[in-house]
Amino acid sequence: MRADILLGLQWGDEGKGKVVDVLTPNYDVVARFQGGPNAGHTLEFEGQKYVLRSIPSGIFQGDKVNIVGNGVVLDPALFKEEAEALAASGHDLRKRLVISKKAHLILPTHRLLDAAYEAAKGKSKVGTTGKGIGPTYTDKISRNGLRVGDLLKDFDQKYAAAKARHEQILKSLNFEYDLKDAEQKWMEGVEYLKQFQLVDSEHLVNKLLKEGKSILCEGAQGTMLDVDFGSYPFVTSSSTICAGACTGLGMAPNKIGDVYGIFKAYCTRVGAGPFPTELFDEVGDKIRDLGHEYGAVTGRKRRCGWIDLVALKYAIMIDGVTKLIMMKSDVLDSFETIKACVAYKVNGEEIDYFPFDINEGIEPVYVELPGWNTDLTKMKSEDEFPEEFNAYLDFLENELEVPIKIVSVGPDREQTIIRYVD
Repeated sequence: MRADILLGLQWGDEGKGKVVDVLTPNYDVVARFQGGPNAGHTLEFEGQKYVLRSIPSGIFQGDKVNIVGNGVVLDPALFKEEAEALAASGHDLRKRLVISKKAHLILPTHRLLDAAYEAAKGKSKVGTTGKGIGPTYTDKISRNGLRVGDLLKDFDQKYAAAKARHEQILKSLNFEYDLKDAEQKWMEGVEYLKQFQLVDSEHLVNKLLKEGKSILCEGAQGTMLDVDFGSYPFVTSSSTICAGACTGLGMAPNKIGDVYGIFKAYCTRVGAGPFPTELFDEVGDKIRDLGHEYGAVTGRKRRCGWIDLVALKYAIMIDGVTKLIMMKSDVLDSFETIKACVAYKVNGEEIDYFPFDINEGIEPVYVELPGWNTDLTKMKSEDEFPEEFNAYLDFLENELEVPIKIVSVGPDREQTIIRYVD
């Protein structure tokens, strides 16, 4: 059996949580392979709205195994808050969730370091969520991190050493802070975390595959935020691409099956960094308002623009995408004209590939397509799609050379239309 991978193709916020929830009935296991509580996956069903930050989006399907993989960074305080909120709504996680011993822990001082580093950068700041993600991955790579498995042996000494090292850095940055309340909540989270199954997840994943179990690997953020291939340095600190599922779960490349790539019918981005198709006019404001484009975790306004097919083709290439999923199609229901970026103009020269540097001097080259001016939200099958919307789908498939298998026409899990049946 092979594992399928689901990941975002843009700058995050594509709607991965909803799709994982929709696809979970087809799988035995859902495994999160990277990122941390800076990524909010929003799900809506049965009149309820949930935002997951660290817990896999398959958690609402009671008979599924959910795995937090070694590539994830975990904040015990935020994990406790998230898990208790789910338990209060009737979703007890203890029998459904296992956590990798090799997942790294976000310490209270990591969050302080995040704030201190951003403050020190001034106008050059990246625009992080302030959740301590970058400093945690920095400690991981520099071999100074604490892992979930460390909770089980000599934890107090290891924590004290890490805390002292961080406080020395904070002192050198002249950063003032009060750690007491945050540290107390964090320690309460540590005790709560110990109640869950802490496992060698790489062994578990491969054992499940050998037994013929089907696994859906869930990514966070998006390909254009990948630390290697995204719009560096305005990226996240983990590998958000298909290859990240291998390193984030301990799974060999030959175990990969289908790769589902998710994208919006337009583009958004949160925080600083280049965004070639960003709109600064009333059209961008309209997309934001209709799409409710505000961060699920941070509440920050998302920057909005037309779809960027240059970046999307690049992401599809890097990830080896086999099937596409288009989200938020309904947001464009009332536009007379839809635009799509098919090339960039750089210093007067037109290019159709994603270049090394997109920080400045990029001018998008657009094609225009007629809008559909139809409410898609009540539609149940692609037979109901208006001609203009079908033309938009055909245009995208021709440009991207990958079939669009699923189309989302609203936030609820029921507002999901499968176009291609295997």
